[in-house]
Amino acid sequence: MTSEDVGDRAVVMVSGEIDVSSADALRDGLRALVDEGRTDLVVDLSGVSFMDSTGLGVLVGTLKRVRLAGGRLELVVAGDRLGRLFELTALDQVFSLHPTLADALDA
Repeated sequence: MTSEDVGDRAVVMVSGEIDVSSADALRDGLRALVDEGRTDLVVDLSGVSFMDSTGLGVLVGTLKRVRLAGGRLELVVAGDRLGRLFELTALDQVFSLHPTLADALDA
């Protein structure tokens, strides 16, 4: 996970697999941003090759924290595999999903 500021937004780039062995690092990184007052987040998942329920749980928890702080969370979900995961879990109804980083930044 890496992050950079784009205007007032924090863009978080995630790559590899998000599962039980790596989810804590993602959770800690996102929590640190929110604790710093960075509540306008874009999480780019286009580099993620696999995500399990642990990873989804991290994103749901982050969404709750961001909303409680009055912020927003946009997700970049490129590719059918990850997009289908969000559809099957009905989380595509919960998150704002975008096919590209540019689309997410325009939201």
